[in-house]
Amino acid sequence: MSNTLPPFTDTQAGVYINGQWLPGGVELEVVNPATETVLARIGSGDAEHVESAVLAASQAFPGWARSSGAERGALLRRIAEGVRERRDTLIRLQSANNGKPLFEAAIDVDDVIGTFEYYAGLAEGLDARQDSPVELPSEDFAARLRREPCGVVGLIVPWNFPMVTTAWKLAPALAAGCAVVLKPSEVTPLPELELARIIHDAGVPAGVFNLVCGTGLAVGAPLSSHPKVAKVSFTGSNAVGIQVMQRAAETVKGISLELGGKSSLLVLEQADLDLAVELACGGAFFNAGQMCSATSRVLVAEPLVADFLARISARAAAIRVGDPFSEGVEMGALVNQAQYQRVRGHIQRGIESGARLVCGGERPAGLERGFFLQPTVFSEVPKDSALWNEEIFGPVLCVRSFASEEEAIALANDSEFGLVASVVSRDLDAAERVANALQAGMVWINSPQVIFPQTAWGGYKQSSIGRELGPWGLAAFQELKHVVRAV
Repeated sequence: MSNTLPPFTDTQAGVYINGQWLPGGVELEVVNPATETVLARIGSGDAEHVESAVLAASQAFPGWARSSGAERGALLRRIAEGVRERRDTLIRLQSANNGKPLFEAAIDVDDVIGTFEYYAGLAEGLDARQDSPVELPSEDFAARLRREPCGVVGLIVPWNFPMVTTAWKLAPALAAGCAVVLKPSEVTPLPELELARIIHDAGVPAGVFNLVCGTGLAVGAPLSSHPKVAKVSFTGSNAVGIQVMQRAAETVKGISLELGGKSSLLVLEQADLDLAVELACGGAFFNAGQMCSATSRVLVAEPLVADFLARISARAAAIRVGDPFSEGVEMGALVNQAQYQRVRGHIQRGIESGARLVCGGERPAGLERGFFLQPTVFSEVPKDSALWNEEIFGPVLCVRSFASEEEAIALANDSEFGLVASVVSRDLDAAERVANALQAGMVWINSPQVIFPQTAWGGYKQSSIGRELGPWGLAAFQELKHVVRAV
């Protein structure tokens, strides 16, 4: 794979409305987090662009809603094929804009392809399910069920998985027959802009898909409160999610939120420690820990904790951090200066709270530029420490021991979040029993954090409202209508 990137213009259009690229207004600098150099400049949008995009979507919606599921599925398949054809370019854009290693970016792009193909299949099955009969207790009436698109939807996506989170929202929204206004993160817009070009080339009808780059205040806020937007689907921090929810409440629109996590990996007494260490590192350090699903709290059975700490500190110290385009690099840079400083602050406050720094916590030697940070492991973390309770969104892992299965479950569930969890044990009965007791939307047993489009994504408590992926992701963009008539 070549390390070259597509040529960038001085200022790229960051607004796509009604099938046309527009120059936008305020210029946003897009920075390569591994080099701290400017990759591109994007002309971003504002409330007036949001207004135009929603109007275009509103005008396009009736025709798109009347299209068949087969027609919508065909479009999704063309998008998937377009992503496949430009796979190498998209991988390089992911790595350059987000800072993640090429192998991680490749996983992301393949996930996008799989998601569009999955929802193409669901779209193609909608026609046969439409107007399905409903059994009633009276022969004097007949009823049928219709699943109809909810209308114009606003999709607001984060910077940690460019295109992936977009695909998780956009594919089911289009499959359902909704018209879309997408707001990418202003931090990582380049892969999303390339995806928008692919969607345009796939032949999406004008106005069905619109994109407005810009900040949350300039674009996200007016999109969330717009009276003609029927639903907002947001992925990001809890603090911003609350603001989105408040703005959506002004017009009582539908809302889906995928928010934070502070997830646990439980190493039971019968665990394979080599496997546990690899899963712990993957769960905490993949994407430099910038994941809502990061299993940054590792709970280890007391007889194993000393051995586990020795092994994971050695493994974490051996992780190769560096230029995401370099062969053999396992972890790239944090996404920007602000995130880098935020994580460094968490580490310092963790030390001040009495937690023991086992390894990491500093800039790697030899990397003077870029937002790089060593994989970091803490032990003896106080239960009331922010390090233990707050989402850090960086490569920081905390270890605590437990004396019993009941204590492990209680520690894992003692959180305002409930997105995911992992369990490691050779005793599968115990692993299944623990998995059933955990308050999380996804639990992996002896497995890396593999996510299939067929399984739901979302969590308990403050981690989410609603679910993405699977048939539930499609249902999130549909309204149910029952038609009842006398016979």
